[in-house]
Amino acid sequence: MTATVVRKLETAFAIDATAEEACSFAGISRDTFYNFLKEKPEFSDKIDGLRQQPILKARQTIVESLDNSNEAKWYLERKLKKEFSPRQELGNAESQPFIINITDYSAKNSADQDV
Repeated sequence: MTATVVRKLETAFAIDATAEEACSFAGISRDTFYNFLKEKPEFSDKIDGLRQQPILKARQTIVESLDNSNEAKWYLERKLKKEFSPRQELGNAESQPFIINITDYSAKNSADQDV
């Protein structure tokens, strides 16, 4: 496992590549990769950190776009669903709940079908 291979693995994991994709990019087998992880278990933590980078970048992009009212609305609809999510409420003027009766017509016996 050369320094160049490790850098390629890090590059791939920084864009949230799978282990298979990272190994292909680095030009190594998955067995070589997993053997390396056994020898260097701390590399697994580094991979986890690298895989978080795209998520953090996406969050940063969203937060930086919040000056746009549409983006701010979208963000609130997802972060604070109870308060901001668009939803339809069913009920009547007295706020009484609807009662729905469900009948299973597929369970009829064969005698009912003799028409």
